[in-house]
Amino acid sequence: MTELIAVTGATGRIGRRVTRRLAEAGAAVRALGRDREKLSRLPVADTRTASYDDAAAMRGALDGVAALFLVSAHEGPGRVRTHATAVDAAVAAGVRRVVYLSYLGAAPHATFTYARDHWYTEQHINSTGVRHTFLRDSIYQADLAAMTGADGILRGPAGDGRVAPVAHDDIADAATAVLLGGAEHDGATYDMTGPEALSFAEIAATLARAAGRPVRYVPETRDEAFASRAGYDAPDWQVEGWVTSYEAVATDEMDTVSDAVLTLTGHPPQSFADFLAANPRSYRHLTDHPAD
Repeated sequence: MTELIAVTGATGRIGRRVTRRLAEAGAAVRALGRDREKLSRLPVADTRTASYDDAAAMRGALDGVAALFLVSAHEGPGRVRTHATAVDAAVAAGVRRVVYLSYLGAAPHATFTYARDHWYTEQHINSTGVRHTFLRDSIYQADLAAMTGADGILRGPAGDGRVAPVAHDDIADAATAVLLGGAEHDGATYDMTGPEALSFAEIAATLARAAGRPVRYVPETRDEAFASRAGYDAPDWQVEGWVTSYEAVATDEMDTVSDAVLTLTGHPPQSFADFLAANPRSYRHLTDHPAD
């Protein structure tokens, strides 16, 4: 009998891709999410609606599931507790293996505040005794394009640090390979990165070449970074997350280049330049608002 694999966040950027890849591979897939209408658009018949913080709903949604792909919940002050509720529900439902989408540099004292959440979630998963694999993603290539303003400025306190951004498709390919694999992945932590570590000045230059217009990186101090984001009227914890994501680059916590994508999928990870060439919509805001 084919073991059932559940994918959470199945309508999101990673979950949707993993669901499709598993279905194409002939796996038995159950897609979980909170929006029934969006779930109905997926290429699988077995869908369930459930929220991570609803233990009973999660237990019911995971009944009969052997392996769970756990995409991290939306950022928030109670995210670790929300993750723990979902993990405990999975264990109670009899799930035997959890593949968790974590973050590069996850640690209890990580500069990036959200990376701390991921570390504590990893620790909770480990404490349950369930078989597990952690995929620690670097910054997404699409997010770097989105972080650049329509004015052609990428600003933040990243200093001269470097990061190897990764494509959503490469993460989805790697996650699918792990979910379809076996015990060889038990207890493993994979750093998921692109093929090269780039400074933010190099990232801006790559965007400029793709968009055909000037794009530049403007380094900020911590105070300047908070001030430049004050207009978003976001809660303090969210702004702290935004700012510390750059600061983690400045402290070299993101300066990692891994061969995990190649090892797991058999193909090299996509470069940032190749991602932009294949995805012009990711930087459309730069071409729709050309420099003066």
